[in-house]
Amino acid sequence: MSKDDAPAPMTLEEIGKNDEVNTHEEYHKPAPVIKGMDKAAALLASNERIVVTPEGNKRVLRKIDLVLLPILLSVYFLQSLDKTTLSYASVFGLIEDANLDPASDQFSWLGSIVYIAQMVMQPLVALLLVKLPIGKFLGVMVFTWGTILCGMAGAKNFAGLMATRFLLGAFEAAVAPAFIAIVQMWYKRSEQTNRNAAWYAMLGIVNILGSLLSYGLGHIHSDLLHSYQIIFLFCGLLTAVVSVFVFIFTPDSPMEAKFLKGNDKLVAVERLRMNQMGVASRVWKWDHVREAFIDPKTWLWFLMLTAVSIPSGGITTFGPLIIQSFGFGKFATILFNMPFGAVQIIATLGGAWLATWLKKKSPVLILLCIPPIIGIIVLMVVGREKHHRGVLLFGYYMTSFYPGISPLIYSWSGQNTGGDTKRKVTTSILFVGASAGNIIGPHLFKPSEKPYYRRGLKANLALFVAIIVFVVLAMVWITILNRKHAAERERLGKSAKVVDLSMGTSGQLEGEEEANASQGGVGDKAFDDITDINNEDFIYLY
Repeated sequence: MSKDDAPAPMTLEEIGKNDEVNTHEEYHKPAPVIKGMDKAAALLASNERIVVTPEGNKRVLRKIDLVLLPILLSVYFLQSLDKTTLSYASVFGLIEDANLDPASDQFSWLGSIVYIAQMVMQPLVALLLVKLPIGKFLGVMVFTWGTILCGMAGAKNFAGLMATRFLLGAFEAAVAPAFIAIVQMWYKRSEQTNRNAAWYAMLGIVNILGSLLSYGLGHIHSDLLHSYQIIFLFCGLLTAVVSVFVFIFTPDSPMEAKFLKGNDKLVAVERLRMNQMGVASRVWKWDHVREAFIDPKTWLWFLMLTAVSIPSGGITTFGPLIIQSFGFGKFATILFNMPFGAVQIIATLGGAWLATWLKKKSPVLILLCIPPIIGIIVLMVVGREKHHRGVLLFGYYMTSFYPGISPLIYSWSGQNTGGDTKRKVTTSILFVGASAGNIIGPHLFKPSEKPYYRRGLKANLALFVAIIVFVVLAMVWITILNRKHAAERERLGKSAKVVDLSMGTSGQLEGEEEANASQGGVGDKAFDDITDINNEDFIYLY
């Protein structure tokens, strides 16, 4: 039956919250609606099974993109801008005006404290992302961190800046994990990489527009406020205003989205079947938590993210100071940071496009490690004389390929993890690693070590080499897991070889039900909220 002929789907409210078996049946005998089951399973069990046509898939995907992407892009832009206000403020006199000791680690700790707060908050964030409506939760977090950023303008010494930066990190901690959860909840595996890269590419946009914004705000002369206080107030107020729209317009799930009318909710959910990942259960499961912690691939991704976040933390905080060490003035330093952002955008979006085209993350991750290795070597061996500025800027811009690595790791992890609680916990573990890396990173650089910053550059070089090693190990482990699942399917009388429809294009949706049937029930467990290890139909991607 086509989606156009089917009756309007029952809502989750109509399904109810008890253990009763829903008796609505016309084309397929519906499954029992059990309390605590995945919300997508509850919706599908109470309505006729539909066939998602390529046209219907494109139409619903377009609606989803038009609602979600503006929210994800704008919020991550603001979060990235708010984080980088510290590095811009350093160029406009924060160290002097707040009486920070340039010979100590005080400025480095201002960079690290945000990530200490994010690391501490991750267990609570994982729990809240499972239990709470994600749209409302996200809106409250964005408003709170915007308010705190405004409060940073009142901090006039190291202690005040540390306190407000800690609170800023605590409320920003939920944003990126929430975005990864939203992408997993709404998109097929073949669509997730480009969507994650889209919002993550805002880092590059911030390095371009943020540089221009700081350049303009830095020229404002005030007898009451320092330049860095003006930057904090502007960014904080803008964030608070945007949070209102986030709270109102971010849907909590495909099953509860008001912008999806008629059978579009069923299409939005059914097209995710071959992800084998579920959608949202709002039930915390401790067996998922245990499996996340003992799964080797969790820790391989953890090591990769920690390794890439150490350079990220150092360069984000000290990037403008590194450029300044080439002999440029403060306004030229801000402007020369703009191409860094352009390269970030190219690396992030280009890497995602290539990984989607290849249907593989690992070779692209290895490829993205090569430019930073080249760039760091240039910065280590080239002198700081004036006639070397062009070569030094080239080396610095080559290091800016590293932001393309993180969204691919997040996508790789998300596409290879099943079960609502396990996905959230795994993401939380990865962000602990990312936060730890961002804590360590700034401490590898000190203002007193300019102009060469040898210690930080040597450490960063070793880390990019380590990422390549971790990627190869993950490829080997994923190959082993796929062979185990193939053997288990064969033992159960299913086809050992499965066509992974979740990585296909919309044009490959035609005949999906027939393909599922020929594969012996593959996809029947898609919305059972079980982990990838316990679902023999789950296909791992490398």
